[in-house]
Amino acid sequence: MTVYSISYDLMKSGQKYDDLIKEIKSFADCCHVMDSYWLISAVLSAEQVRERLRKHTDDNDLIFVIQVSKNHSGWLRQETWNWINKHI
Repeated sequence: MTVYSISYDLMKSGQKYDDLIKEIKSFADCCHVMDSYWLISAVLSAEQVRERLRKHTDDNDLIFVIQVSKNHSGWLRQETWNWINKHI
């Protein structure tokens, strides 16, 4: 499995995140790191992940999917670090 970082920005005010978040949670495993930032574990390519998410956004919304490496650092909640250490 590959771990991907997903960030998004839904540009239309009042837009609902529910369907997008439901899709993110449907991957094999996920971790909600920050407000519009998730980590997921999947057997798909970054492009395939993006396409699954894209169907829940508008044309002017932004989505970024990138593979996560072991070279990382930050200040996060302990449960987030536990998820990262388990999956990477």
